[in-house]
Amino acid sequence: MRSLGLSRNRCLVAGGAGFIGSNLVRALLARGMQVDCVDDLSTGRESDIVDLKRDPAFRFIQLDVSNAEDCTRFLRRHYSQVYHLACPTGVPNIELLGEEMLLASSAGTYNLLKIARTSGARFLFTSTAEAYGDPQVFPQAETYAGNVDPVGPRSAYEEAKRFGEALTCYYGRKYGVDARIVRIFNTYGPRMSPEDQRVIPQMIGSLINGQPVLIYGDGSQTRTFLHVDDLIDGLLTVMERGSNGEAYNIGGSRQLTIKQLFEAVKKATGLSGRAVFQKHFISDHRGRWPDTSKVEALGWSQKVSLADGLREMYAEFVSSKDERRSDEVTLVASFAMNGRSGRPQARV
Repeated sequence: MRSLGLSRNRCLVAGGAGFIGSNLVRALLARGMQVDCVDDLSTGRESDIVDLKRDPAFRFIQLDVSNAEDCTRFLRRHYSQVYHLACPTGVPNIELLGEEMLLASSAGTYNLLKIARTSGARFLFTSTAEAYGDPQVFPQAETYAGNVDPVGPRSAYEEAKRFGEALTCYYGRKYGVDARIVRIFNTYGPRMSPEDQRVIPQMIGSLINGQPVLIYGDGSQTRTFLHVDDLIDGLLTVMERGSNGEAYNIGGSRQLTIKQLFEAVKKATGLSGRAVFQKHFISDHRGRWPDTSKVEALGWSQKVSLADGLREMYAEFVSSKDERRSDEVTLVASFAMNGRSGRPQARV
């Protein structure tokens, strides 16, 4: 039974309407926590959390965390935990939302750290594998400083997250905020938008629509992939058991080339299709592979296989497409019934 009056049971999740954030919010509610979900909806989807608004333990606030005045005005509660996931993600968003990435990870981190300090809350900053840049060491341990170009085409995301890490650790040292960092490697799973530009949803969406699958470069670049359920388990583990000022990698253990991923997606979905190769629109990284021994020492482990996760995601995408088609048919029928003008008639 939830204890709705105790601030020690209240969490703030910034970026809570996003893919990872909406999954985290649900996990926290299932644990009996109260959750304030904050999102500016620049990439998050309110539809992913709309059903939660009936839960008295849930509150949604549309807010840009980089806006100090709004944070002060609307986030006056005291929290036991603050999760900072508020930043547009995905390499395709760098050119479009680079400024928002920089502000969310700098001013946004600062504003949320102040809230955590005032509340005496634990703070978790979600960073990224991009913090390692184009790595020259495999696998990448948290002690690896990376190979990053601070003014390169990917710098808006890479340097934003690296700055957020630095500010998080500084606040921990100077003000005693109990803060930790998670570097997230490629994640996929439920509530990922079919319009998401990352590789797995794009592959599944193209195959469902009978379109060629676009692969940037020659497809030999490697990545690892982690189901969002495993990531959420990792975030909760680090929040509860991680050490102040420490960074933790959370990602999949199996390296795949993008061409191998394409074959895995086809096998999991049962769909056939062909790939087309195109020069990458931005400088690419040849590989990523997290050393997860540090988070595993806290008791975390990867549980969902890639094949199972891809099948689940395919089923969700098909269901979502069927729902959209049904809505379109209903709308057309409504127009037909309400007159030939194509405009629905007013209801009395």
